[in-house]
Amino acid sequence: RCKNLSVSFWNSYWMLPSDVCGMNCFWEAAFRYDYMKTHPSEKMHLAVVACGERLEETVTMLRSAIIFSIKPLQFHIFAEDQLHESFKDILDDFSYEGKVSYTLYPITFPTESAAEWKKLFKPCASQRLFLPLILKNVDSLLYVDTDILFLRPVDDIWSFLGKFNSTQIAAMAPEHEEPRIGWYNRFARHPYYGVTGINSGVMLMNMTRIRRKYFKNDMTPVRLRWGEILMPLLKKYKLNITWGDQDLLNIMFFHNPESLYVFPCQWNYRPDHCIYGSNCKEAEEEGIFILHGNRGVYHDDKQPTFRAVYEAIKNYSFGDNLVHSLLQPLELELRKTTHTYCGRVYKVFIKQLTKSIRDLHARRSKGR
Repeated sequence: RCKNLSVSFWNSYWMLPSDVCGMNCFWEAAFRYDYMKTHPSEKMHLAVVACGERLEETVTMLRSAIIFSIKPLQFHIFAEDQLHESFKDILDDFSYEGKVSYTLYPITFPTESAAEWKKLFKPCASQRLFLPLILKNVDSLLYVDTDILFLRPVDDIWSFLGKFNSTQIAAMAPEHEEPRIGWYNRFARHPYYGVTGINSGVMLMNMTRIRRKYFKNDMTPVRLRWGEILMPLLKKYKLNITWGDQDLLNIMFFHNPESLYVFPCQWNYRPDHCIYGSNCKEAEEEGIFILHGNRGVYHDDKQPTFRAVYEAIKNYSFGDNLVHSLLQPLELELRKTTHTYCGRVYKVFIKQLTKSIRDLHARRSKGR
């Protein structure tokens, strides 16, 4: 598998965009691979909640996480009972190369308020709020929505845990970069974090800290723990929130801003970053690291740039040549989307992906 990749990769190496990286990428990736071999660590824990018609989308997200990641991955998949067998059949057929394990969980809410939580925003979406209470033995966790695609190793966003200061318990990206098109600052009827709010589609959590923290709030002068604050928040704001659990997180971090680490927009790149003109400067400079296809853009023709990336990863087979089977066909499809605002900046969609493929090749070459 690696031999085929090696020969074809170097044949096409200099045909790839020259502004992404040069030989420095090879040596940087090789050094990182050496470091990972000599500094073993625990698995990275990734959680997702899947209900309804989200099976294919979730599997595609998991595939993207597997392709480039270095350290072992532990998937925590919360899904409706009728989806469990399908997940098991698909995941057991994946070629993991020994670096992935998974656990399937039922959708569970506190018994006394289960009905209220189930109907909040989209089906099952609020399950994420209870992950620190359910996964009691997991220290840290990366939660992602089903419509996420990783274009670089999960390891790299996982490393933000080491950048938390002593008060920070979670990391998310802003909801908007441009206040003139922001939703929270224009329409919200409840408190929200920062200038434009935060988006919870990619949420990195130190769950040990979350479980230990007492949160300031506007309901009582007494600080409340995570398991104590959720239901009172819902009762107070349920008539004023639009985006369900994300709104509750915004309220929580509005009152506890010292607890949030904010990472740049290329770690949670959504249609809003390009459909009104490009407004994620970090992505323009470095490429997209994590793609978030909200608004259902993977499954309609409104944003063909997003759909092209989704289809490319969905159709990629583990072990195939990443340049010939993923990158080159994707770039051809992206060139067809330049009639759209997102298509005009299509290079940001493959800039980091190209570097990730080169890094992966360097690691494999070093490991032989």
